[in-house]
Amino acid sequence: MWDWIKIVALGLITLFAALAANWARDLAYQVHALIVMAISAGLFIWTVRTAGDPKGPAPTGYMDGVIRYGVVATAFWGLAGFLVGTFIAFQLAFPALNFEFLQGYGNFGRLRPLHTSAVIFAFGGNALIATSFYIVQRTSAARLWGGNLAWFVFWGYNLFIVLAATGYLMGATQSKEYAEPEWYVDIWLTIVWVAYLLVFLGTIIKRKEPHIYVANWFFLSFIVTVAMLHVVNNLSLPVSIFGSRSVQLFAGVQDAMTQWWYGHNAVGFFLTAGFLGMMYYFVPKQAGKPVFSYKLSIIHFWALIFLYIWAGPHHLHYTALPDWASTLGMVFSVILWMPSWGGMINGLMTLSGAWDKIRTDPIIRMMVISLGFYGMSTFEGPMMSIRAVNSLSHYTDWTIGHVHSGALGWNGMITFAALYFMTPKLWNRASLYSLRLVNWHFWLATIGIILYAASMWVTGIMEGLMWREVDAQGFLVNSFADTVAAKFPMYVVRGLGGTLYLTGAIIMCYNLWMTAFGKNQPAAVATPAE
Repeated sequence: MWDWIKIVALGLITLFAALAANWARDLAYQVHALIVMAISAGLFIWTVRTAGDPKGPAPTGYMDGVIRYGVVATAFWGLAGFLVGTFIAFQLAFPALNFEFLQGYGNFGRLRPLHTSAVIFAFGGNALIATSFYIVQRTSAARLWGGNLAWFVFWGYNLFIVLAATGYLMGATQSKEYAEPEWYVDIWLTIVWVAYLLVFLGTIIKRKEPHIYVANWFFLSFIVTVAMLHVVNNLSLPVSIFGSRSVQLFAGVQDAMTQWWYGHNAVGFFLTAGFLGMMYYFVPKQAGKPVFSYKLSIIHFWALIFLYIWAGPHHLHYTALPDWASTLGMVFSVILWMPSWGGMINGLMTLSGAWDKIRTDPIIRMMVISLGFYGMSTFEGPMMSIRAVNSLSHYTDWTIGHVHSGALGWNGMITFAALYFMTPKLWNRASLYSLRLVNWHFWLATIGIILYAASMWVTGIMEGLMWREVDAQGFLVNSFADTVAAKFPMYVVRGLGGTLYLTGAIIMCYNLWMTAFGKNQPAAVATPAE
């Protein structure tokens, strides 16, 4: 019965997608309808062919197949995002790289949102889904709830990535930072995200462990809050059900306020709370030590989720937003520094009695440097939210340096460490293929981050000061073109930093591939339940 329901549903989706492709009002919508039609038609044929096949016994143990796919997807999208980011960094230094034959598809304006979404949502999102599924099972001593619903989350989320990425290249975007995809892609993501919440929450509810470990608190807050942010910020009316264009529900300063309530909390919950869930599980595991202070982790959690949600208005200093609102955002941002550093200290102090491992274990080294960048970014962010500092930093490359020191240093490094930790266990290997390659990755990534962030800090502050410089009569001394020319050397340094970071990621992918699929890799004696 269930098979026939799926067959009918897939048949209807295929038919509607074919009609939508035929009646599409723009290229992006047509391409997306054809993608959906091809996928649903393939699933329709596969379901028809397998309908009525005898079902095997109910699976037992942890559901690690979907996590293995998540590891592969995380590594793949990471490479794609880093490659595009490095290319557009060199496009800014050398505009001739905006090739004529790529205009309209591969110029900076189209590739920049592609890079942003690939790194945050494709690389970071797949990492969060994979690690949350890994952690919630092991800390709950329960298999993922919902049967194949976890597979729907994985494939559905990656379909969202493909639709969003191809849409950017064809100009289908609602032009909202971190919220670029158009209305129908947003609806699909909402469906997938609700399924993600059901799988995660269902697993916690049926747990065999009485205690809910703090990492799961962070993951759950990330899932719930991102759902709320996504729905409210993407409220829009489509111009046509057969076109990608839409009109935002909010306008003017209300739209700006909603966007940066969303934008800053995408950083706060997607790029911070979720990755803190990783930190609270993988750092103690790799160090072989319990969390330094479980009480501090709980205080960290509640303070973080209460304060972060108010910080968004600091993006709108000196705009039409009322001063009281941007001041509120500034105050909460400054207060936010304390719980953030509480989490960093908790992570670092977990290594008490195991500091010697930093010398011998490059994975621990990655975790330590990720925590260092987390601490630095969560100090720099509140400082930049202060109105007097923001008047210099806003709209300059200082902001770019701040974002990338956090993204590459905190999010990137903790994700790399998590992938190195999980891969041998997921593929039942005794150890990683090569710790020496992990060491190479660590140093290439670290030097790359330093070059990238330092060059942007230097050029950003220089840019802000040049914009402020006036002569004795009060006229601006420098034109905008003067600031662009002055930044050229630092743009080249940034590109080189990105190249080193990308090279490290390529080495990681080779190391993980050889660990999982290398013929000479010894199997573990027993798969540890960790």
